[in-house]
Amino acid sequence: MRRPGILAVTTASLLIVGVVFSAGDAVAQQKSLKEQLIGTWTLVSVHNVRSDGHFAFVNTRSDLPKFASNTRDQGTPEEYRAVVQGSLAYFGTYSISVADKVIIVQVEGSTFANLIGKADQKRIITSLTEDDLKFRNPATPSGATLEVAWKRAK
Repeated sequence: MRRPGILAVTTASLLIVGVVFSAGDAVAQQKSLKEQLIGTWTLVSVHNVRSDGHFAFVNTRSDLPKFASNTRDQGTPEEYRAVVQGSLAYFGTYSISVADKVIIVQVEGSTFANLIGKADQKRIITSLTEDDLKFRNPATPSGATLEVAWKRAK
């Protein structure tokens, strides 16, 4: 299932940091890791600052239904189910393990409360170039491994 989303990254609240370089990417090697990651990234696909930075993630399907009542607190069970199954949002803090090429997130709030306060959640960076970022979440609540691809917004 594809879910479009946007990740905004600023110098004050940087979400994505890691070190994965392709062998021929000389430009990326000349810039610091922070310089390579700052910017806006557009989510391509999802299959199945202080010492800690802050992040926010919002992921929604483009085909979520509109509520017939035109008010979010008066939806039908089917409308609510579609929204819950078609969206996820969470925020919190992150840290980076450069040596392990891992982003470690700590969720402080989420539309899926089971994520809140869980032990460090790792996002393993599998590829990073000037315009593309891929990482893997090996431990989703459903037990699946999530592979996420981002493209830097122009």
